[in-house]
Amino acid sequence: MEAYFMTDNGQIRNHNEDDGGVFVKSDKQVLAVIADGMGGHNAGDVASKMVIQSLKAKWLQVEEFTTPDQTEQWLHDTIFEINNKVFTYANEHDDCAGMGTTIVAAICAQDFITVAHIGDSRCYLLNDLGFKQVTEDHSLVNELVRAGQISKDDAEFHPRKNVLTKALGTEQNVKADVKTIGWDKGNKVLLCSDGLSNKISEAELQSSIEQVSSLASISSQLIDEANNRGGEDNISLALVYYNGSQEEGESMC
Repeated sequence: MEAYFMTDNGQIRNHNEDDGGVFVKSDKQVLAVIADGMGGHNAGDVASKMVIQSLKAKWLQVEEFTTPDQTEQWLHDTIFEINNKVFTYANEHDDCAGMGTTIVAAICAQDFITVAHIGDSRCYLLNDLGFKQVTEDHSLVNELVRAGQISKDDAEFHPRKNVLTKALGTEQNVKADVKTIGWDKGNKVLLCSDGLSNKISEAELQSSIEQVSSLASISSQLIDEANNRGGEDNISLALVYYNGSQEEGESMC
């Protein structure tokens, strides 16, 4: 497996509230994760950093996962615990009151991928059947789309597009949506914050991910294009490529 992470401030913001990374254990299983922080002043930075540091530390201590059930339970329990850690910290520090973050995480084993998410940071899978969004946004506009009140095209331009219905750390006992999917040699997984998905269409993402280029090159191209289209938000992505080998992934943190 190969893996790569990249983040960028964007064109407008002078600081980055996103965080993330790709973390490879000794057994070569990969954890890829993106967190898009929110809150006043620097509180978003605090929330996203807490999530990534906590998840990375726990990941590097855990034994190899051999079944989807193990992986799903670990992701569910770990994110639940981290949610309450962030919530408690926010309540104990006035400058962090109300802070929170999205999270999307994918554990990539040889035969399967287990994905967990809270918020509107996304996971996509490229395989022989095409390019598909694996996660479903926890957002107001997505609820309106699901209820049939607006179309998916209308959702792209809705004035309340960035309103989340669920975020990590904003309430106690928030649970992630967790699922497992299969994957095969040649497949790629993309995780990203909305700084990318709001600027690059699904068809354009697919075209970029399909390139026979290095993950670093693909990542740079996507971030450059998001910036060329305004770059109003921080932009983060993680790519994992199942090349059929057990080589360690590379990361840029």
